[in-house]
Amino acid sequence: MRKKQQDNLRRLLNPRHIAFVGGNAAEFSAGLCAKAGFAGKIWGVSPSRESMAGFPCFKTVNDLPDSPDAVFLAVPHRYAVETIAQLNSIGTGGIACFTAGFGELGGDGTDREKSLIAAAGDMALIGPNCQGLLNYISGAHLWSFGFPIESFARGAAIVSQSGMLCSNITMNQRSVPFSYVISAGNQAVLAVEDYLDVLLEDDAVTAVGLYVESLKNIHRFSEMAIKALDLGKPIVALKGGSSDIGAQLTVTHTGAMMGSEKLYSALFDRLGVIEVDSPAAMLETIKLVSVAGAPAGTRVAAFTLSGGDAALLADVSAKIGLTLPPPGPNTATSLREQLPDIATVSNPLDLTTPLWGDSERVTQVVSTLLADGFDATVLVQDYPMPDMDVSNLEYRRDAQSLTCAASAAGIPAAVVSSLSENIDRETRDWLIENNVAPLQGIEESVKAIRAASRFGLRTNERNNHIHDCWETHPRDLSIASAKTLNESEAKNRLARAGIAVPEGQIILADTLDENALDIDYPIAVKLLSEKLSHKTEAGAVALNINNFSQLRIAIDSIKSSVSEHSSNVYTNQFLAEAMIKNVVAEVLIGIRYDIQFGYTMLLASGGIWVEIMDDAQTLLLPTHHEAVADALSKLKVSSLIDGYRGKPRGDRKALIDTAVNVGKFALDAPSAVLELDINPVMVLEHGVVAADALLRIDGSVHHN
Repeated sequence: MRKKQQDNLRRLLNPRHIAFVGGNAAEFSAGLCAKAGFAGKIWGVSPSRESMAGFPCFKTVNDLPDSPDAVFLAVPHRYAVETIAQLNSIGTGGIACFTAGFGELGGDGTDREKSLIAAAGDMALIGPNCQGLLNYISGAHLWSFGFPIESFARGAAIVSQSGMLCSNITMNQRSVPFSYVISAGNQAVLAVEDYLDVLLEDDAVTAVGLYVESLKNIHRFSEMAIKALDLGKPIVALKGGSSDIGAQLTVTHTGAMMGSEKLYSALFDRLGVIEVDSPAAMLETIKLVSVAGAPAGTRVAAFTLSGGDAALLADVSAKIGLTLPPPGPNTATSLREQLPDIATVSNPLDLTTPLWGDSERVTQVVSTLLADGFDATVLVQDYPMPDMDVSNLEYRRDAQSLTCAASAAGIPAAVVSSLSENIDRETRDWLIENNVAPLQGIEESVKAIRAASRFGLRTNERNNHIHDCWETHPRDLSIASAKTLNESEAKNRLARAGIAVPEGQIILADTLDENALDIDYPIAVKLLSEKLSHKTEAGAVALNINNFSQLRIAIDSIKSSVSEHSSNVYTNQFLAEAMIKNVVAEVLIGIRYDIQFGYTMLLASGGIWVEIMDDAQTLLLPTHHEAVADALSKLKVSSLIDGYRGKPRGDRKALIDTAVNVGKFALDAPSAVLELDINPVMVLEHGVVAADALLRIDGSVHHN
């Protein structure tokens, strides 16, 4: 985004004057703006109206008394481009273009959108084909539909690639504080990354919620996510839809298994972007981080008012990965002295009915458990509805105790209702005033806390310089000159990069004799052909060969199998390798180059069942030991490496070191790597060995 566009986006977000251009939709939007109490100038533009929502109306934009900071444009598409050009000529700041009929239609619409972009120049243009823009701070609403009009001093900004989701979000009954809501539309001029650049610097913005189906510029988005970490403003992302984001190759298992959604998740995880899986989870997470703040980790102290709530909370936490550490020995002793005899000392801690509403005793109990050191604390409590003959003030005493103890401990606090509807508006507002997040629904709340902890953990890593792997670095590579190396060539390159491979040699089938081998039996033998991507499927591999006679038979069998599989892949060359013994587990380490995300790594259960097992984790390169270790721990094969059911343990450290070295190889290889499968990597009790390798390179691109 150009500097002038950036300045104009600031004008658009916080305008001094707004022009509403068009007919009924424009007048409706002007009325919303007036109803919200916008203090700036409001003008209408319409050739057929004397006034617009009670405000002065001008025939053309050239008649306006000043250059408007913001415009809501709702004219037919045949007039839109000309009107945008006129607005540009008079120095307009920006436009929320409600008008549709552009790139979303394809064909002529695409051409119209190109003309629109040219006409906009350096103006900040939202859309076209969008709901518009809401400013909850000043009431500068450029919006096409009705919504509950509220105002906030600070809050989360929402940027959505779905207009209807934007509209639905504005009607939520969850007391989420908003600063801005932006319906991005076609993103002809401004993309998600552009909005982030300006919103993150706005003092009224506490966090940014995104609904995205795709990102235009992954590298720039990464820069904005890093900016969010540095400013302490979480980004909460709901990823919708699926798209082909430019994967160039699918020859390897890695290419087949690494879809766009996994790449986005890897990107978000790397950058501390809080990924959620539903609109409700997005709103609860935004509420948490905006009101109470993001927890620095996953250790949570939980309090309930019933055993059932405690059990439900514990079950959901265990499933999602939120940690509820039990009280330490000294803390447990103190709690037994403070709690009624019917209470069980645990985490979650059921306060039991004798303590309900006893502010002094509840504060003491909560403070005692929090002294063990936690990242956040929650109280599960449902509130009576306003039409019930019960005072909420009695219920709030326990929440007030949580508030005091959490404030003293310096950690985020939340009150969680077991059912989403069981916190009334008045109570939600009261909790927010006390910097406690009113979270609605146990599962959504636990997900919100667990997801938000990612931002806290990544912020800590960045602040403490734990690693320097943050940005992505896409390169200009293509498959135009892609070259597949045979297994021997691939392994030679890996060996030069410090990656262990089996002892082996190339043998020729037509000149083979008993003295040809320099390695000891038993051996494995494989056909060498750059045209054969997956040797096992073609019968091009033979294992556990113990003598020359078996070797001769194996080669003849491979020749026959391969000829049946494909007529043009057989060669006279074979790779003979020493058999790898005492294998604990098999792992796949794969690399793929993606034109948007750059280099990516796949860690997965290896061997012939790799795709069926669906046991994989995706990382972006460059990566580091901690990230690889974390990804590996999430794989099912990790249990085998640890020594499943009394079997020997594998060398986890060597596997992690190898994966990091494979990543470095991909980034630094003299010939640019397009795709690499090392499958399987044999994990031994001591060390690991790359048993097979498929490597494709871009022969036209070399590192300096």
